[in-house]
Amino acid sequence: MTTATLSDRDILLALFDAGLAAALPEGKFKDRLPEPPKGRTIVIGAGKASARMARAFEDEWGRPCEGLIVTRYGHGCETRHIEIVEASHPVPDQAGRDAARRILDLAKSAGPDDLVVCLMSGGASSLLTMPADGLDLADKQALNSALLKSGAPIGIMNLVRKSVSAIKGGRLAAAIAPARAVTYLISDVPGDDPAAIGSGPTIPEASDPEQVLGLMRTWGIEVTDKLERVIRANTVPGDAIPGQEVHMIATPLMALKAAEAKARELGITPLILGDAIEGEAREAAIVFAGIANCTASHGLPATAPCVLLSGGETTVTVRGKGRGGRSVEFLLALALALKGRPGISAVSCDTDGVDGTEDNAGAWFDSSILEEAAARGLKPADFLANNDGYSFFSALDRLVITGPTLTNVNDFRAILVR
Repeated sequence: MTTATLSDRDILLALFDAGLAAALPEGKFKDRLPEPPKGRTIVIGAGKASARMARAFEDEWGRPCEGLIVTRYGHGCETRHIEIVEASHPVPDQAGRDAARRILDLAKSAGPDDLVVCLMSGGASSLLTMPADGLDLADKQALNSALLKSGAPIGIMNLVRKSVSAIKGGRLAAAIAPARAVTYLISDVPGDDPAAIGSGPTIPEASDPEQVLGLMRTWGIEVTDKLERVIRANTVPGDAIPGQEVHMIATPLMALKAAEAKARELGITPLILGDAIEGEAREAAIVFAGIANCTASHGLPATAPCVLLSGGETTVTVRGKGRGGRSVEFLLALALALKGRPGISAVSCDTDGVDGTEDNAGAWFDSSILEEAAARGLKPADFLANNDGYSFFSALDRLVITGPTLTNVNDFRAILVR
């Protein structure tokens, strides 16, 4: 197969599929397993990829183990020994709160001869919900909703989440000690910082209440008297826990590298523009449109046929009432900025299979998208103003629907220049 025999859609989805396959946990535990303990092997964890991680760990471990994993509704899978519980994401619910309590109790039950295996991926911040003393679940739900609407980068959101948690920011690691702990991570954060993945339940990090409160005010998140009291009281020193191991088993760059290899196989020149792109989705789209136009006009920074690959986590400041996650927001803004330029197509998807809270991973378009929209009486600028990329691409049959993938290395974007 070559670019001449494949449609834009076929090429874009082949690249996404290649990236997705590289992000799956199967086979990633080989040569990374710890020595078996004298006592129990306890497996705990959280995140949108954690159930599939648990199954892959069981397959490689090949010994008895026990434990509990909490994942998003619809993201569970069958395991032999480890219990899987589903809960709400991105706004936490009572099921997540109950699972967090049980996971913390399991951690505390571990003795010096036991091994605690921690499986963490993106989504753990919301799923592993245990409010700090002085807060209840309703307080956490309200704060999470405010964070999601603020447009704050994921790193800032996670700092705030840690500050009001009884389990994040290394507090789970403190509960595990003196047992041996091994953490396996699938990264969904720019830069792959272990402390940022799922808000770092097993990664100790010193807290700074003044920094957190200042960031909340900067991003327009209400600081109530109750929140301020809890944040000031819920500090941790951030000292390392002896005997811990941390392994990164899948990252955004791994997915982009796999797509890069697939592009070369198809005879397309790949160029990875970055695995840690952040900022407002619609503003990032304008920058990427400029790069794509330069590529088409001048052969820079790559010569066509080529594909511009990127990952990371953009954000959306919610102004409208539409249905749309950051992937379709980016893609709609990109389509508008490219103005239907011939020979340029694109896909943008979240690798967990869920863009925001909808049933799509993302969407794709080719150069006919604006012409088709006009023929249908659709005004893309109006959809963008209402944060309604989902409805726009749905009306034009351009959604990418995978269902839950049971992994999560964040956004995947590919811009094809013929």
